[in-house]
Amino acid sequence: MKIKAGIVGGAGYTGGEMLRILVNHPTVDIVFVHSNSNAGNLISDVHTDLFGDTDLRFTGELSSEIDVLFLCVGHGDAKKFLDANTIDSRIKIIDLSQDFRLKVNAGSKWVYGLPELNREAIQKASYIANPGCFATCIQLGLLPLASKGLLSSEVHINATTGSTGAGQSLASTSHFSWRNNNLSVYKAFEHQHLNEIGESLKQLEPGFNEVLNFIPQRGDFTRGILAAMYLESDLTAEEAQRIYEDFYATHPFTHVSKRNIDLKQVVNTNKGLVHVEKHGSKLFIVSIIDNLLKGASGQAVQNMNLIFGLEEGTGLRLKAAGF
Repeated sequence: MKIKAGIVGGAGYTGGEMLRILVNHPTVDIVFVHSNSNAGNLISDVHTDLFGDTDLRFTGELSSEIDVLFLCVGHGDAKKFLDANTIDSRIKIIDLSQDFRLKVNAGSKWVYGLPELNREAIQKASYIANPGCFATCIQLGLLPLASKGLLSSEVHINATTGSTGAGQSLASTSHFSWRNNNLSVYKAFEHQHLNEIGESLKQLEPGFNEVLNFIPQRGDFTRGILAAMYLESDLTAEEAQRIYEDFYATHPFTHVSKRNIDLKQVVNTNKGLVHVEKHGSKLFIVSIIDNLLKGASGQAVQNMNLIFGLEEGTGLRLKAAGF
């Protein structure tokens, strides 16, 4: 039996990535792709790389003849959509916005969809709040320490994201002429993803109450996130390596590298790579993901696979663009 999927917000970056995955997913049929602004247009007219892969058209109508609904909409719009539309209770919902990530908004229905943290809960869930891209990357770098109660000092984080992290809507800071050959800091110490990171760390280390000093940067590249983190730690390099390898041993997409890592290893894939080093009293951690895949649409499909009892990596064995 095929899983019947619907996508709301199919014209943006995350909607496009969702389509690229699901068009080739062996057990999924795409029933509809909703877009008010593009209703009636061919999907391949908007996502031109899909020319020859699908003859589907965007629609302004919804169908209840689906098993799973992906909400690839802007922050605040997922809640508005669900308030305005009645969705059959048997339909699983995976929301890629930030509307239901925090416990105060999630209630008892929504499960935070980071498989490396909540795999068993995801398998039983009907409503998934897909994590943020920065949050995913940073958590992959810190969760193993939290699982051992070892986040005992403030953490310093510098992370750089590509231009697709800003979404498809035009802004002065996403304009090519501004972004090209440029680098800038934004939302220093107060990025919105800090709250969900803190909640996840406390889930594994309830006593965690240290400061996360997060400096986000806009990078001069299209996709990917590299987070560089350090904190005081009594661990040796060998002990840290073992803790990280043990934590991710059963997770198919997150890998711990003994060698330094770079973004080209993960761009266009659903992988997360982590590297740890010891420098004096400090533990240094590098974490990398593709913000549109492991940081958004790929992770959403990973969650769908878990919900429907499929092998976690189904349809997600994607190749990095090495050159």
